[in-house]
Amino acid sequence: MTVYIDPPEWPGHGRLWSHLVSDVSYAELHAFADRSGVPRRAFERDHYDVPSHRYAELVAAGAVEVSSREVVRLLTAAGLRRRKGGGVSG
Repeated sequence: MTVYIDPPEWPGHGRLWSHLVSDVSYAELHAFADRSGVPRRAFERDHYDVPSHRYAELVAAGAVEVSSREVVRLLTAAGLRRRKGGGVSG
């Protein structure tokens, strides 16, 4: 099982955020998030939004560090990319 995380560089709500994704399935992503204590409410379309203070902890738990561009590439290649306004939540 491999999940990926991009650097916490996305601003929102007074903090910086990372995206946690899978290149296999939403089930794999949800399982990792559950084991890591990431709440399901943080899931948005095709990824989890995680605050910067959780980044190192998630990497230590096994998330592989990649660029934001790579996150999009991985999701698209796996057929898991869901753009705003389309698709259903996992």
